[in-house]
Amino acid sequence: METQLLWYQNVTFWSAFLAWFVAQFAKMLTHLVKTRQVDFRYWVSTGGMPSAHSAMATALATAVGLTSGTQSPLFAVAAAFAVVVMFDAQTVRHAAGLQARLLNQIVADLFVEHQLPHGKLKELLGHTPLEVFFGLIIGFLVAVIFYYNIGWVP
Repeated sequence: METQLLWYQNVTFWSAFLAWFVAQFAKMLTHLVKTRQVDFRYWVSTGGMPSAHSAMATALATAVGLTSGTQSPLFAVAAAFAVVVMFDAQTVRHAAGLQARLLNQIVADLFVEHQLPHGKLKELLGHTPLEVFFGLIIGFLVAVIFYYNIGWVP
């Protein structure tokens, strides 16, 4: 007899969500340790240590692999998605952050000489390879722990 899982029993969804949550919490905790100030903006921030995007995508792929098998087409799609997310985080978005930093410096220099409206671009967009790696580790561990200790096996 096959039992049908309910939406809240979806180990794949909850693994991905929990990995994102853990990574965002780690960012907030790191900021708290450094500055002794709680900053709730880290719950929705991009960039920084660890990469929540990488954690979520890795947890998703890991949970799909655990529930559907690593030979399934769904796992191949999830793994490819995770690789694209991590590659984008450490290349395209990281480069955009560096460009934003440079443009902010140019605008700051111009602002000193001229009266220009001064609005800063967001600089913390992407991740270093180390931030992506730690996101990957968090995502993998969260999915495995959740699957074997809390999750429902279909």
